[in-house]
Amino acid sequence: MRRHEFQPGRLVAGVVLLVAGLLYLLDATGESDVPWWLVVPMAVGGLSLAAVLGLITYAVRRDRRARSSESSDQ
Repeated sequence: MRRHEFQPGRLVAGVVLLVAGLLYLLDATGESDVPWWLVVPMAVGGLSLAAVLGLITYAVRRDRRARSSESSDQ
């Protein structure tokens, strides 16, 4: 299997949506009473954080590629 690059934005998005799904599952089974106004902002905030992490990761990798190509040109 080929190795792939680590993408922290996707990890954060997956974890946040998994937690939101588990909270809704607990609410549906009657184990807890989770209000919707708690889960929806958590999911939106988590997805926003994932987007910011994705942009930061992209910028860092683009800068590293540019630096490595500059050093190989010399």
